[in-house]
Amino acid sequence: MEEAVQHALEGGCIVYPTTTQPALGCLLEPTCLDRLYRLKQRSSDMPVSIGVASLSQAEELVEIPNDVRSLLADFPEGSLTVVLRSHEVLDSRLGSDRVAVRIVAHPSAKRLLEATGPLTATSANRSGELPVEDCEEAARLLSSDGEAIECVSGTCPGGSPSTLIAWYSVCDSTESSDIEVLREGIISEREVRSWLTRRI
Repeated sequence: MEEAVQHALEGGCIVYPTTTQPALGCLLEPTCLDRLYRLKQRSSDMPVSIGVASLSQAEELVEIPNDVRSLLADFPEGSLTVVLRSHEVLDSRLGSDRVAVRIVAHPSAKRLLEATGPLTATSANRSGELPVEDCEEAARLLSSDGEAIECVSGTCPGGSPSTLIAWYSVCDSTESSDIEVLREGIISEREVRSWLTRRI
């Protein structure tokens, strides 16, 4: 863990476990994002999500409406990623003023992010390739171009990723109570909309 923390703080990319798939993390800085996008061979117009250790860490980055607090409390931690308004405009590869934030649940991920601060939480695979479940294997595959990738050891459950939601305050909805499910993952859109219906 200490080597991975140091590597991230020095601007490198690291692979770490989550409760769904291995994540590829780096600091939220342009030069670090350059490295991450090069490794993933990802188009720069496709923003990546941000992992945080806690709600309080998320509050340092984004506005969190009370309903979002309730939403996150009512579903398993780590199962949802929510697009929210950022306090400051960030790099466009993080979504500028609308960023996707996920509070991680994996104990190792929490310890990591408590030590480093927020990191990217995109899947640890090249764009278009299927993710693997083992963090060391994911790091090895991403390191194949000669650039070293540190990792926090762990095997993830795999399967569906977190469900990505744009909260109504950021998705330009004419209905203040509506949301947009951008990616259906471990939590189904039906479950999310059922929760929303009960809140209205």
